[in-house]
Amino acid sequence: MPLRLRLAALAVALLSPAALAAEPAPSFTFPAIEGGTIDTAQWRGRPVLVVNTASMCGFTPQYDGLQDLQDRYGARGLVVLAVPSDDFRQELDTAKEVKEFCALNFDLSLPMTDIEHVRGSAAHPFYRWVRETSGFAPGWNFNKVLLDGEGQVVGHWGATTEPEAPEITQAIEPLLTKG
Repeated sequence: MPLRLRLAALAVALLSPAALAAEPAPSFTFPAIEGGTIDTAQWRGRPVLVVNTASMCGFTPQYDGLQDLQDRYGARGLVVLAVPSDDFRQELDTAKEVKEFCALNFDLSLPMTDIEHVRGSAAHPFYRWVRETSGFAPGWNFNKVLLDGEGQVVGHWGATTEPEAPEITQAIEPLLTKG
């Protein structure tokens, strides 16, 4: 095979979806609800369940299930990240109000971002990346995106799927460290 054809074949192979999937996922930073910054790079090697949340939503009781997942699997590596959003007009006005609401009603110890956009052109870069790489965009509050230890999307679920549903726990368990 002539050299130029071999080079063209190599270029096609390098640009294939399988080759692109092997690329490490980017890391993202979020403003933390308590101040400072959350950098997803700190969780490399660990699965991360990212959930867009809202304090005044009918699915808000799912905070209990999210905390239960963190308590159940956190020692084996899982991180549950709550991303409050008012994109569906069901979030409190300020990060301070969200933090107080979650502390009083759910005793959360999950990492939580400041209020962020999760849809459309104003979406946080993480959510734009999820949409571009997996085709998934939150259709409502409490949508869940599971990242593996390399930061790749390995699953996503809508609001009606409870945090501790078998389809979520069965996706998380193989990603955990033995323990």
